[in-house]
Amino acid sequence: MIPIMLMVGWRTRRIPLIEFGGHPLHSPLLAPLMTLVLWSFVMCAWLYATRIPAITRGKLVYDPQRPGAEFMAQIPARVRWKADNYNNLMEQPTLFYAVTLTLSLLGAGDGLNVALAWTYVGLRIAHSLVQAIINVVMIRFALFIVASLVLLAMSVRAAMIVFFL
Repeated sequence: MIPIMLMVGWRTRRIPLIEFGGHPLHSPLLAPLMTLVLWSFVMCAWLYATRIPAITRGKLVYDPQRPGAEFMAQIPARVRWKADNYNNLMEQPTLFYAVTLTLSLLGAGDGLNVALAWTYVGLRIAHSLVQAIINVVMIRFALFIVASLVLLAMSVRAAMIVFFL
């Protein structure tokens, strides 16, 4: 473990930096990973910033005895799109997190893998914006397919290292 200095509140503390293979574990792949994590929080904030006012304006009351879909159907579609996208960000991107961390731990967190990771993140952010703003399914689908192919390429590259090197 290598100690690093970290500002916590008004104090500076020494915290251990994880080592892997005798080297500190810091990979350029962690930047796109954290960008997508933070983007998920942006979408979460956006969904509540639109959902709460819509519920208030519509004087909607949630009845736990009724199916949730009935309640959601009362919320305008443009508002629901943000929640739909947030839910999407909790699905396939979990594979991205696993593959990215795997590549980082394997010491393969640079070069083409970083370019693929940033491409995936860019495509997912574009997918979010399309779904949340205009929700044109064919554009969303195209972005999803291309992002999936990028993630597949990252997965195959990680698998090649895990199984063959």
